Amino acid sequence: MSDLPATMFAVVQTQDGFSGKATGPAIEDASEWLAEAELPVPQPGPGQVLIRLRMASVNPSDLHFIKGEYGQPRVKGAPAGFEGCGDVVATGAGAEALQGQRVAFVAAGSGAWAEYVVTQAQMCIPLRPEISDEDGAAQIVNPMTAMAMVDIARSEGDAFVISAATSQLGKLMCSLGRDLGLKPIALVRRAEAVDSLKKLGAEEVLVTTDPDLLKKFAAISKELKPRVFLDAVSDQLSEQIFVAMPNKARWVSYGKLSAEPPKLTQMGQLIFMGKRIEGFWLTQWMMSTPTEDQMRVVQEVQARFADGRWKTDVSARLPLRDVVSGLPDALKKTDGKVMITP
Repeated sequence: MSDLPATMFAVVQTQDGFSGKATGPAIEDASEWLAEAELPVPQPGPGQVLIRLRMASVNPSDLHFIKGEYGQPRVKGAPAGFEGCGDVVATGAGAEALQGQRVAFVAAGSGAWAEYVVTQAQMCIPLRPEISDEDGAAQIVNPMTAMAMVDIARSEGDAFVISAATSQLGKLMCSLGRDLGLKPIALVRRAEAVDSLKKLGAEEVLVTTDPDLLKKFAAISKELKPRVFLDAVSDQLSEQIFVAMPNKARWVSYGKLSAEPPKLTQMGQLIFMGKRIEGFWLTQWMMSTPTEDQMRVVQEVQARFADGRWKTDVSARLPLRDVVSGLPDALKKTDGKVMITP
């Protein structure tokens, strides 16, 4: 590692542990949770690699995490960020095969919002040459979640419901559902998103601000009988959608974009209609899914990005040194992902 710098620039967390709050992913002032720092370049241990960052993506899970509202505790002074892509510039024992490769990664040893990142070799995916850095930086969290959750939906029938369908993950699930012959029912906040989502593959698109939303959804639910609700919002409207779904429906919450806690108004449906409420966390899926099945998903994800069936929409590019000051404004652009560059 003699040719590497001794220090690096990073965006670090300023607080430890959990906040005990549930305010959602909105960020008005990033300096409440983040700070700029000059840190020693980390060294990879056995089974680890050191990656020079090319690009990191910003996911809602990153925002929940830095606010102390995620499923694992913050570490004060550690770089933020879960996901990105970059070049392997050093390896520990047992990880030499990745030396020099461009990889997508999930940050397990140190966060992705830094010039250099240490992570486990098993958390890296070598990228095909035709995969762009934008697609590489968003290659794991959203695409693998899309594959896993649409697989859940397919196990219960043809139709399924997607909230926050204009998100990158929502668009991936609409497209994948279409390709598998399924019927995604998309929920969106903006009427101007209807046509684009139908082109992507949504069977029906409903606008959540429409006064007749619940009436329209009830009719669609009666006709298509969706039995899985893949929900990133998890608010009171989500509960109303779930109530209008048929027997044995599953409400799968994988995010909390709303700070509003839903109230369950029809508990009898859980008893007499066989409905259930559950969660999905990609980390847990990866821990419980056999390696060969994960590799099948990884290969399919790369194939979809390589041939153009999937692409990452980028709404803003933010230099690493501008993250603390510029992240709130960048997040206001809702038509794609925010990408962080060194």
